[in-house]
Amino acid sequence: MRYLGSIAFNILFIVWTLLIFIIGLPVLLLPTRYVFAWGCLWAWVTLQLLRFIGGVDSRFIGMEKLPEGPFILASKHQSTWDSLVLPRLAPNSAYVLKRELTEIPLFGAYVKRAGMIPVDREAGAPAIRSMLQQAKAAVAQGKIIGIYPQGTRTAPGTKLPYHPGVAALYTHLKLPVVPVALNSGLFWARRAWFLRPGTITLEVLDVIEPGLDRKTFLLELERRIEEASDRLARESEQ
Repeated sequence: MRYLGSIAFNILFIVWTLLIFIIGLPVLLLPTRYVFAWGCLWAWVTLQLLRFIGGVDSRFIGMEKLPEGPFILASKHQSTWDSLVLPRLAPNSAYVLKRELTEIPLFGAYVKRAGMIPVDREAGAPAIRSMLQQAKAAVAQGKIIGIYPQGTRTAPGTKLPYHPGVAALYTHLKLPVVPVALNSGLFWARRAWFLRPGTITLEVLDVIEPGLDRKTFLLELERRIEEASDRLARESEQ
């Protein structure tokens, strides 16, 4: 049944994604908030398919720690699931993402119109400057900034460096940073066809207030997210 559920979910996920992106083409002519809302609808239905067809549920811990007003959401990234649920944590937000996503047919058009912050990861310092300019404009509109500090999906137990982009946002915007840990990769792994039934846990950690130097901030952010993500992984195996 596990394999049948996984196959059914993947087929429905592909069909649903193509359907909503095609039907929603007129939405691209509307203001950004409507495009973002359309994307949230796509994510919500996908999560229902994942739960009822794929057997993978979701659990959220520490939601009360989310501050009011603009902040930076820095999350562990292990699975497609992460991108589906983060709008729930930050409904009015702009996420930093790799520029290649804007080049995907249909999907890329929605990413651009939804007010996301594309970054050319090969461009070095100019990419950081562009990201900061876009993030500052988004914050001026009252948006929350979302970023994956490691820049890509990372399998549970795998250690990749935390990039300086999140530290640049922290020092430049002078906003609190909310670290987020999760164990999604154990249930919906990157490039994996089969799901593992169970409950994905996302945990909002204690806020890191503005004022730390870049090095101290980056080390503290990494320590908190990695320790909590490892703990969630161990708990899921018990």
